[in-house]
Parts: sequence; structure tokens; C-alpha cells
Amino acid sequence: MKKVLTIILGLSCLAANAQKKWSLRECVDYATKHNLQVIQNEYSKQMQDLNLKTAKRNYLPSVSASIGNSVSFGQGSLGAGSYRNDRFNNSANLGADILVYNNGRLEKTVRKTEFDVEASQYDIETIKNDISLQIAQQYLTTLLNKEIVKISQAAVENAQKQYDRAKITTNVGTTAQTVLAEAESGLAREKQNLKTAEINVDRSLFALVQLLQLEEYKDFDVEDVNVPDQLEAQLKSGEEVLATAYETQPQIKAAESRIKSATAQTEVSKTAFWPTLTASAGLNTFYNKSFNVPPGVVQGTFFEQYKDQFGQNAGLSLNIPIFNKGITKLQVEQSRINESIAKVTLEQQKQTVRQNVQKAQFDVDANYEIYLSAVQAEKSTKLALDFADKSYGAGRSTIYDVNVARNNYANAQGSVAQAKFNYLFSLKLLNFYAGIPLSL
Repeated sequence: MKKVLTIILGLSCLAANAQKKWSLRECVDYATKHNLQVIQNEYSKQMQDLNLKTAKRNYLPSVSASIGNSVSFGQGSLGAGSYRNDRFNNSANLGADILVYNNGRLEKTVRKTEFDVEASQYDIETIKNDISLQIAQQYLTTLLNKEIVKISQAAVENAQKQYDRAKITTNVGTTAQTVLAEAESGLAREKQNLKTAEINVDRSLFALVQLLQLEEYKDFDVEDVNVPDQLEAQLKSGEEVLATAYETQPQIKAAESRIKSATAQTEVSKTAFWPTLTASAGLNTFYNKSFNVPPGVVQGTFFEQYKDQFGQNAGLSLNIPIFNKGITKLQVEQSRINESIAKVTLEQQKQTVRQNVQKAQFDVDANYEIYLSAVQAEKSTKLALDFADKSYGAGRSTIYDVNVARNNYANAQGSVAQAKFNYLFSLKLLNFYAGIPLSL
């Protein structure tokens, strides 16, 4: 019994997971967290963080220690004669040095690296924004295809009713056999349209799964969102949106940070013209043992010699650059060119954002007008379908007229749905540049 309950609970959990429908927010959050491009840039950001830590560590002194051992064998000279000189030497040294002055090179390097860290973080945000927009567009495409499925289902129901009525009237001899054939043909066409619409939903869901980089796609689905039938026009002007976009878009922020980084690098390069003052201090001692000790000569023990020969030293070292083939000057010129490149990159990013905002504004205005026209066309074709249906029922028109009117109405409904979702996406895109998060 316990095993049966476990199996039932497991199947229930699987069914619950299979029935899960993703919201737009969940899709965006998942994609921005698991996308490989985002992960790759996060590693780049970690590298910049380590570069910053390294730059800050240069304020600390460098400390090193060494221990050396050597053995020598051979003859030594003493006046006109010679003697055997076999020795063992041991030495120990501990030294430290610290940079005292270099015209602020360390501070400027830290500042430059901080700007690099900022830029890498903005790069991550830029990629996340790009992915979020792709997800939103594909999500709305899926909702549009689902809406078209509903329209196709309604068309199939109407065609089925028309076929049932034509079958009855044909059987009793009221209408010709061609009427039934046309009704059957119309029903088949609507079923084909429905199947195409359903496949388009699956296709758009599959495309969304690939954007999310999910391994399993067969049970994936999105939430049904109630998009209002009446959509309001955009109230914010393009100038207001553009001003906000210049202040908030991460690609512009990244370009600004890289200008600061390039300027700081120029200052770092200039420090090579100035002297560098370094302070050092050290401790040292040694042990010396001769294997050929003359009679009466006493050598100290290891620790006695280490103690007696213990020494200290301290010093200042000034390095004054005089001539290095003009390399420093060329490096400064290269840094200034990089500044110019960074400034041009900023203008390019601003131009791209401006064009995107202007296009989004144009699409909002155009799609809203198309939406209003489509709504009016839908009303007209619905009225025409009602008249054709009543006229056919009264025997004053043919089934062909009804089919044409029904097709026109279905096309008008599809146009309204297309225009509505096109306007909705362009509006969401414009609001995104205005600093409003993506949501439905």
C-alpha cells in the first residue's frame, strides 16, 4: 500500500509539472539566469573583479625570503704556499620593499580598473535586456497564435452548423446537392485552418523553449493572458522616452564607463614620465663551516654564527626615467586614441538607442492606427456575415455568399488579433526604453 501511494504521489507531481504554465516574468527571469551568453559575461565580470583586487593589492609591500646552501672544495692560496679549502655555507635573507612615490600610478590604476568593472556589469545588463526583448516578442507571438486558434475554432463551429443545416435541406430536397458539397468543402477548409493555427502555436512554443534553452519542450506552455479588447494610445512622447533611455540603458552606461576607463589609462601611462621611489628593508645572516680547520682554531656552532652574524639593512631607491626610446610618449598617444574610440562608441550607442526609440514610437503610432482600422473592418465584416446568413436562410443568397462573408470575417478577426499584439509589443518595447519593466 505504501508503494502504491508513493507511485501515485510521484505521478501527481509529474502531472503538476507537466501542467505548469509559464508567465512572461518567469520566462524572462529564467532566461536571464540560465542563458549561456549571460553566464559567459558573468565570468568576464569576475575576471574584472579579480583585476581590481590585484590593483588594490599593489598598495601592500612585497615580502620575500630566501635560504641558500653551498659546498665548495679545492685549494686556497696563502702567501707562497697553499692549503686545502673545503667549505659549507648557509645563508638566510628576509626582505621587503614598498612603493613610496610614482605620481599616483597605483591610485589611477585602481580607478581605471573600477571603471572596467562597471562596464562589464553593464555588458551583462545589456545582454539580459536583449534576451528579455526576444522572450517578450516570442511570448506575444505565442499568445497571438493561440488567439488565432480560438478564431479558427469559432469558424469551424459556424462551418459545422452550416454543413448540418445544408445536409438537412439537401436531404429533404430544398437545396441542391452542390450546396451540401460547398458546405462540406467550407468545413474542410476551416478544419485545415484550425490545424494550421494549432501547429503555429506549437511552433511558437518550440521557438520560445529554444530561447529559454530548455532541454524538454513537449510539455511546455505559457499562461493565457487576457489582453484587453480596447487598447489605449501611448501618452508619453518620444523625446521623453529618449531622455530616459539615455539615462538608463546599460549599453550607454557601459560606453560611458569605458570612456572614463580610457581617460584613466591615459593618466596611468603619463606616470611613466615621473621618477619612482621605492623603500626597502631586510634581514640577513649566514653560517660558514670549514672542513680543514687548523689546530687551535674554534668555529662557532650553527646557531652561534646565525646570532653573531645577524644583520639588518634599509634603503631608498630612486628610479629616474631619462630615455626609453620614446615608448612612454607613444603609449600616451595610444591611450588618447583609445579615448577617442570610446567617445565614438558612446555616440554610436546613443545613435542606436535613438533609432530604436524612434522606430518603437513610429511602430506604436502606426500599429495603433492599424488596430483601429482593423477593429472597424471587423465590425463591418461581422455585419456583412449576419446579413449574408439571414439572406441565405431566407433563400435570397447562396451558400457561396455566406462562405465568402465568413472568410472575410475570420480574416478580419485575425487582422484585429495581429494588429492588437503588434501594437502591444511595440508599446511594451517603448515602455521598456522608458524604464518600465516588461510585464503583461
